[in-house]
Amino acid sequence: MSFKTIGLIGKPAHEGANTSLNAILHFLKKKGCRTIVEKKVAGMLQGNGFETADLESIGLQADLAIVVGGDGNMLGAARVLAKHDVAVVGVNRGNLGFLTDIHPEDIDRQLTCLFDGEFVREQRFILQVEVFREGIKQSSNVAINEVVLHHGKVAHMMEFEIYIDDNFVFSQRSDGLIVATPTGSTAYSLSGGGPILTPNLDALTLVPMFPHTLSSRPIVVDANSIVKMKVSCDNTDNLQVSCDSHIALTVLPGDEIHIKKNQDRLSLIHPKDYNYFNVLRTKLGWGSKLY
Repeated sequence: MSFKTIGLIGKPAHEGANTSLNAILHFLKKKGCRTIVEKKVAGMLQGNGFETADLESIGLQADLAIVVGGDGNMLGAARVLAKHDVAVVGVNRGNLGFLTDIHPEDIDRQLTCLFDGEFVREQRFILQVEVFREGIKQSSNVAINEVVLHHGKVAHMMEFEIYIDDNFVFSQRSDGLIVATPTGSTAYSLSGGGPILTPNLDALTLVPMFPHTLSSRPIVVDANSIVKMKVSCDNTDNLQVSCDSHIALTVLPGDEIHIKKNQDRLSLIHPKDYNYFNVLRTKLGWGSKLY
């Protein structure tokens, strides 16, 4: 596949990201690509020869989007670009960088490989979350990593029920619940004691947050399930549902939260030598081979 129109998205006001953005722009000029830069980082680039647009417009026009930053920047861009089926690759200018494969010191070589067709394309499913009040939808959004039901206050318990495909699973008093995709299983869910799910699994993990019982444990379910959280009317405070820690939807006592697969999928581009277990070993500090 040849990439002709490239979207360039970055981390605003970040010195390292600025350096990488300019290096990528120089590379794309040499390749003769049409380059569309996200408006909020366009002022960081040197020279001219590129267009500017918002994320939605980039999604409508680009063959490939290059995101410079950390996983947070990738998630913010991916939620918009997924619905336009734009291939996305990341340059790591963050911390762990589970979703950003390209090293900033190796941009020219790795981008050359990608443009020569030496890459792996991977599809990741994403989640749709909807909040219902008395049967009427109040709000909705999408998540790449996880959907989290939580309090606005720290260390404040709530009561809710969980249903899978309309089958009652359990009721719980806890600080909340994390519903994570395989992509998100190495993010907030992992910090909460959830399992790591390899990206090829068609599964979701439900991770209770500080439950008020020792018998409560994470559970893995089919990703084609519809997960419903029914918030008890006895909760006295308003709650929130967060998508990838970026977008918060208001939840009132008595509301229902419905979580299911979104019809769109995130299309990730990896360098040809990409290996998920190498990423885990590197990012999580696992031991290397003994022999």
